[in-house]
Amino acid sequence: MESLVPYSAAVYGVLACVAALFQVALALGAPWGHLTLGGRWPGRLPVPARVGAVVLGGLLVAMAGVTAGAGGLFAPFGPGWLIWVAVAVSLISAQLNLMTPSIAERRLWAPVTTVMAAAVLVVAIWG
Repeated sequence: MESLVPYSAAVYGVLACVAALFQVALALGAPWGHLTLGGRWPGRLPVPARVGAVVLGGLLVAMAGVTAGAGGLFAPFGPGWLIWVAVAVSLISAQLNLMTPSIAERRLWAPVTTVMAAAVLVVAIWG
């Protein structure tokens, strides 16, 4: 399984960056509200939700850095226990995306976040 670690870290990093770019687009006013937050706001998100998108985008980039470091792609990024924060956040995100009332959000993000959760778990356990 150790040979899967760098690949898993790379997969996580790519998907986290895609998700972060999505969050940036939401923050800038992209009309994709039906694809996030349970589809509560179709179209553009209100300002408080856009601020949340910026925060989440930053968190995703940070978790990508932690995972890349733990997976040996880069120098370690922060203390070793941070990988378990990335695991917890990723597992919760996957669960929430599997449960969302928005069908479009579930179809788009449930597979992405499930793969992210599996990838970061591989890195955390075998990295």
